[in-house]
Parts: sequence; structure tokens; C-alpha cells
Amino acid sequence: MKRPSFRLRIALLSAGLAGSALVGFGAVSWFQIYEAKISRLDAELLNQLMRASRPPERPPEVERWQRYEDSLTHSLGTNTKTPVAVLVLDTNSKTVYQSDQVQADPDLNRVLLGQIELTPLPPPLNRERPPIPENPNRNRPLLPPRPPQFVSQHTTTGTWRIGAARFPNGQVAIAVSLQAVNQEMATIRNIFVVSIPGALLLVAVGAWVVAGSALRPIHELTSVIQQVTVQGLDRRIPIGTTDVEFVELIRVFNQMLERLERSFTQASRFSADAAHELKTPLTILQGELERTLQQVEPGSEVQQRLSNLLDEVGRLSSIMRKLLLLSLADAGQMSLYLVAVDMSELLMEMVEDVELLSPHLRVQSNIPHGLKVQGDRDLLIQVLQNLLSNAIKYNLPNGWIEIQAYQTQTKLHVKIINASKDIPASDRSRLFDRFYRGDRAHTRKVEGIGLGLSLAREIVRAHGGDLILDSTTSMGQTAFTLTLPQYTLVKGNPKINSV
Repeated sequence: MKRPSFRLRIALLSAGLAGSALVGFGAVSWFQIYEAKISRLDAELLNQLMRASRPPERPPEVERWQRYEDSLTHSLGTNTKTPVAVLVLDTNSKTVYQSDQVQADPDLNRVLLGQIELTPLPPPLNRERPPIPENPNRNRPLLPPRPPQFVSQHTTTGTWRIGAARFPNGQVAIAVSLQAVNQEMATIRNIFVVSIPGALLLVAVGAWVVAGSALRPIHELTSVIQQVTVQGLDRRIPIGTTDVEFVELIRVFNQMLERLERSFTQASRFSADAAHELKTPLTILQGELERTLQQVEPGSEVQQRLSNLLDEVGRLSSIMRKLLLLSLADAGQMSLYLVAVDMSELLMEMVEDVELLSPHLRVQSNIPHGLKVQGDRDLLIQVLQNLLSNAIKYNLPNGWIEIQAYQTQTKLHVKIINASKDIPASDRSRLFDRFYRGDRAHTRKVEGIGLGLSLAREIVRAHGGDLILDSTTSMGQTAFTLTLPQYTLVKGNPKINSV
């Protein structure tokens, strides 16, 4: 399974970490704000409960508590009038006053009564100062009376914050609706819900941009690596404008290019020098063998041996020429004598040669007239001869060969198909390797050293084309497709179309 890009993973990881931090911060902030509002409300409730313990004034009891309730709705509210419920009992737990909210909601009345019952009783009134008891444990101070407890309860009319207190002259319970607080907290929550995804998007985009900026030297290095070919081994990456973190990587890469260039130059020079050095003695040896062959008695055993030696010398000369061409192709110095080549005429000549050399094979051709390219005629003949020679050598008994040629808008295609045994998948990718001949059990009786296809492809690529093994052919046949830029005439001058 292909992993996502490093840049994408950095952006997602940054967004994930930032998202976790923002969600945690939002949740903690929300609870802190909520607790602060509730604490502020509890402090105000405690203040109002203490106010309820003051001695009564001249107004009647009911009117006094009515005014008290009216003042609560403003002192405990926010910008609007907050619902407040008040329940007042005397020392005998008889109802002295209850607000309309308590009368309309029996559930709220029950909750207020329960909260009053849970409130501890006040100490008894005694105008004389009681004696201070001796503390058996003088190191432990006496604890002050516990303040009233405040709780939040849910009823049918909403959520209430309830506080209760008992005094020597009565019992009071106050309930404040949390509707306004809940609305404010819902607004804050909605702000977090909208702002956190926006912040995450900004973090992801920022991380994507920062990661792209950080990885730019890697992209530049990749671009240079892609451009390094046989002709580009002298390329180097400048270090002056590179970040410090990538200096060592680029320095090692430049050193690797230097070693590759030096090794490749030595290998190419060795191949070219070896081919040049072998050319002269092989030419002399071939000439001496031909002259000696003319001097011996015709039909003798010596003549037969000399003829065999002459064939081997010719074979060595052919190998030497191929190695020389390959070394020139590797160095990008293969010289082409470009002329207008009539591929239709050249292919028809090849068809006639195949019919003469292998009369046992059935030859089919589909070659339209007027197919032209600009190229080196001798080298293109060598490519076609190599492909047709392989089609003959690796053909089946009483097999067939088919030659197709056609052109598109910018290219000329030549396909050579022959009957053959199926090529194993492990061999298909190595057919163009030098000195590779596939399964020895099937190729040991076939002449060759495995340089023909490699040289043919290098020649075609030097012309701006390509040579491939067709992978879409049916079972029991092999097909090679030769592609060359199409020849056109522009203002009387030939040129090669390139894509």
C-alpha cells in the first residue's frame, strides 16, 4: 500500500495536534467560564440569603417578601428579568410565602423543601455569652459553621440553581433559573464550534505551505537527479543557497556524481580504446587469412580450417564494431549521417531478403508507400536486419513473419511480428540488456552474444525514437515496435518531428 506524501502527513499531523490542543483548550475554557458564572451566582445567592435574615420592617410579612422577590429578579438577573422562585417557612416549617413559580411547579416546591431539610440548623440564640469550652486538643482550631450549599436541579420548567438557609426566625429557599446562563454558554460553545474548524484549516494550510517550503530543496534535488543521464553526469547542485540541514545531503550527492562520472568515463574510454586497439590487428589478421586462403589447395582440409578461422575473425570484427557503437552511444557521441530515408522501399527490400534467406517461413507485409524518415540509412538498415534476423532465428518450424508499417501525425511505426515460443515474464524485462540471451536451454543453438537488441535500441534512440517489446501480443508470438519521428519537408529543408 502506497503511503501518503510526507508533506500531506506533516499537514495532517499538525492539524491533528493543533485540533487536539484547541479542543482541549475550548473544553477547559468553557467549563472554567461556566464555573465562574455559577460561582458568581452562588455568591449573589449567599448575599441575598444573608439579607433575608435581617429583622422585618414595618410592611406586612407577605408584602415584605413580595418586595424581596422583586428585588431578586433584578439583582440576580443579567440584561433581562431572570425567573426567581422564593419559598419562606417559619420555625414550624409552615409556609409563610411562596412565589408564583413555586405554586405553578409542584416539582420545584418539592425540590426547595428538600433543600431546606438538608440545610443544617442554626445555633440556639443565647444573649449571654456562653463559656468557652476547653479544647482538649489545643493544636486543632474550632471549625466555623458551614456555609449554605448550592445545587443545580432540573424540573419540568427548567434548570434551577437553589440555595437555602435556616435562621432563628425562619427558613428561606431561593431558586434562580439558569436559562440565561445556559444561553450564554450555548453562544460560547457555538463560537468554539465555528472558530476551531476555521483555526484547524488555517493550521493545515500553514503546515502545508511550511512543509512545501522545507521540502523545496528535496524537490530541487529530485529535479536534478531526473536530469542526470549519460550526458548529464557533469551536473552539480549549488550549495550556496541551500538550507544548512540539506548541505551534507547535497554534498554527498555531488560526490556521488563525481564518482559516477569518473567511473563511467573510464569504462567508456576503455570500451572505445579496446575497440580501436582490436580493430587494427583484426583487420590485419583478416587480410592475412584471406591471402593465405587463396594460396592453399582448393578443397583441402587446410582451406576448410582457414575458412572457419576467417568466419570467426569476421564475427570478432562484428562484435568489436557493436561494442564501439555502444560505447559511443553511452558517451552520447554516436555520429549520424542524416539523409532522407524511404522506409517503404527499405522495408520491401528487407521482405525480399527474408523470402530468399528463409523460404520455409511465410512472410506477410502491410507497407504503404511514401513512408519517410530522416536518419542514418546504414544504421537503420542494421536495426532492421537485427530485428528480422531475430525473427528468423527464434521462429517456430514452418512459422511466419509479419511486417507492418504505418504513420501517425508525428511518428512512423514499424512492427515486426513472428511466431515463437512464449517469452517468460522474467526475460521480457531483460531482453535489451547487454550480453543477455535468456534461457540457455532455448538459445544455446542460436548464434549471437546478446548485443543486437541493445545496440538496435541505442541506434533508434539516437534518432529520437524508441524500440520496445510489445506486451499486447497474443500467445505464441513475439512483436517488436520501432518508432521514429516522421520526416516532413519545411521550406525545402528536411527535419525530424519530435514530441
